[in-house]
Amino acid sequence: MTAFPAGGATSTMDRVPEEQTAEPITQYLQRTVQRVRAVDRRRPLLWDLHLTAFWTTAALIDLYGGGWTRVTRNPGVPEGLVLALSLALTVPLLQRRSHPRTVLLVMTPALLVNAWTGAMLQAALLHLLVVFHITLRRPLRSLWWVAAVSTAPVVLAVLRHPRGPADEDLGPHLMSLLVAVAVGVTVRTRRDHTVALEDRARRLEIERDQQARLAAAAERTRIAREMHDIIGHNLSVITGLADGGRYAAAKSPERATQALDAIAGTSRQALTELRRLLDVLRDDEPAPADLTPQPALTDLDRLLDGVRRAGLPVGATVEGEPAITPGRQLTLYRVIQEALTNTLKHAGPDATADIALSYAASGAVTLTVTDTGRGGAPTTNDGRGLTGMRERTALYGGTLEAGPRPHPERGWRVHLRLPEESAP
Repeated sequence: MTAFPAGGATSTMDRVPEEQTAEPITQYLQRTVQRVRAVDRRRPLLWDLHLTAFWTTAALIDLYGGGWTRVTRNPGVPEGLVLALSLALTVPLLQRRSHPRTVLLVMTPALLVNAWTGAMLQAALLHLLVVFHITLRRPLRSLWWVAAVSTAPVVLAVLRHPRGPADEDLGPHLMSLLVAVAVGVTVRTRRDHTVALEDRARRLEIERDQQARLAAAAERTRIAREMHDIIGHNLSVITGLADGGRYAAAKSPERATQALDAIAGTSRQALTELRRLLDVLRDDEPAPADLTPQPALTDLDRLLDGVRRAGLPVGATVEGEPAITPGRQLTLYRVIQEALTNTLKHAGPDATADIALSYAASGAVTLTVTDTGRGGAPTTNDGRGLTGMRERTALYGGTLEAGPRPHPERGWRVHLRLPEESAP
């Protein structure tokens, strides 16, 4: 059996944690301060009016309640002068935030008269509030004259109405002045730190958005380059096969059937690649990981077979051992693909192409693709052909030259050179 504590059985499931039943005092204070600051930001004049009215009322209560007579050093000060001093020491507080130095200078005559007459009104301590705002908003080098203006009335009171040792008056005043300055410096430092953090967060947010846009632009460029290399090449092969099949249909139906089969296979391959690329652009859900390997130089024979079926005779010579990284192989493959695509598009009938690929022992690679076509510059609607080849080549620090072959030779020449691959 279970023994329950005295006072009745209470299940631990029915107990509510203390932090859920009572709000921490710190959170309550923070929320209250935030609300007060929100009101101050929206209506600063209203807040200043309330604060000035509070201190003015307190000074008048001190006057007519006789409180000032308990600390004064000259009870014979006329009541009218005390009233004027009380108003002169409280009403200017209305502009303490916008013009703190001016307010202190306006209050200074009242502070001096207060010390000269020996009234010693407690409202004189309100000038420390102005000192706080000067520390909060003005350069710290201005505190020297502020300290002089604030201390002069105390020195005058000590000389005019001495009441024991001078340090009994100067000590508390200097301590109060240091506290006002210290509080101002603390609040100012915290405010500047908060502003710096907000500015940094804002700049980081802008930088993040810029990086996201740059990454998106780079991805769009990569996808456009892939679509141009893959889809453009396949469509060029399809066009060549269709033209050849049309001519062969009348004389050799078997050759026309072969051309149609090749067109169907190339179209399916292009459609598969297009779907793969478009899946990357979908925003509703992440595309599944593409496990199809990127083409390499081992796929070059299949590429050349497709070009030959499209009607372009292609010869290829390779020197050396192709011991290069997959990324460099992809670059060579795409450049060959684009060069042959341009030949299919622009070289005209009866053109031939030749590929010379050389691997140096140092790791450098040289590729030359030439054709015997008309030799005109390849002009595409999107202009991505030569640009894509140069971008791929520059990625590995290589150089690419493309242009007509020198006279009297006809055709077009693409020459690529990749330097020795740097060690990781």
